[in-house]
Amino acid sequence: MSPVLVIVGPTAVGKTDIGLQLASRLDGEIVSADSLQAYRGFDIGTAKPTPEEQRLVRHHLIDVLDASEDFSAGAFARRARVAISEVEQRRKLPIIVGGSGFYLRALLSGLSQIPAVRPGIREELRQRLEQQGLEELSAELQKVDPATAERLRPGDTQRVLRALEVAISTGRPLSAWHSDPPAVESTLQAVRIGLTLERSLLYDRIAHRVHRMIEAGWVGEVEELLSRGVSPHDPAFQAIGYRELAAHLAGEVSLEEAIEGTIRATRRFAKRQLTWFRKERDIHWFAAEDLEAASQAIGSFLARQGLGVGDGQADNQHSGRISFSGPESEHTGSGTTDDR
Repeated sequence: MSPVLVIVGPTAVGKTDIGLQLASRLDGEIVSADSLQAYRGFDIGTAKPTPEEQRLVRHHLIDVLDASEDFSAGAFARRARVAISEVEQRRKLPIIVGGSGFYLRALLSGLSQIPAVRPGIREELRQRLEQQGLEELSAELQKVDPATAERLRPGDTQRVLRALEVAISTGRPLSAWHSDPPAVESTLQAVRIGLTLERSLLYDRIAHRVHRMIEAGWVGEVEELLSRGVSPHDPAFQAIGYRELAAHLAGEVSLEEAIEGTIRATRRFAKRQLTWFRKERDIHWFAAEDLEAASQAIGSFLARQGLGVGDGQADNQHSGRISFSGPESEHTGSGTTDDR
């Protein structure tokens, strides 16, 4: 079986554009590894590929869930493997695109087996959530399982409850269970491409994107979801920006405050994504200041790996390849260095 292609990186770095370009050039289909693009109706704020983009390139795991449905890493991995098999049966290249690092690890490496949670614990936690609020439960999670608390999105109610119920039921943090060897060894081989930007450029791009989303009607989208009975406590509303805009529509904050809160939360999330991916092995990093140049460089690199046909335009000492000096480094550049 040929390797799949995986495109990773922080939010707003350009993964969707690169994925579309590579899918067109390499006769591929895209499997979304964004845990929130799976939800129907959550379009603008999740930067979901447009209907036109989805017509140009076939996409998978987009618009497959209702807002109230949970979507765990294990569930994603099972669905993604089915989609990958279907793509390969059509003799196409599966291209996994997304920034949900833990979901990608579940797909590529598998997950350890976690014991069943004692009955009643989730309901007890839901009652505490109603009485005490998410902030207090998040603070508790930070004490009992700081590693999991660090990787979760702000306001991720469902996963805070899940991590707490595992810790309470098993006496062991969820992060410790996840560090155990996978229950089933994965055979999925992948060529992993990472996109990155110098942090100030990435943060500017995030701010501009949030403002473009507002101009594109994001507030109206949230208002429509709420009018249809979607609850702000549903799993889909963990998406950054949706809860901030719901608070605005409820009269709790101004639109300007909601926008600024969304930008801050997105920047913090991007920082956590970069920290996660820098610790992952075998990612070949490319600078994303110029997405067209990055696409050319990646195409040439993939040709050397035996995936598709590169055009050779970037197959030289200025190919756009970069590396980090270590997991804590924030430097990115456009020079050619060794693979990380």
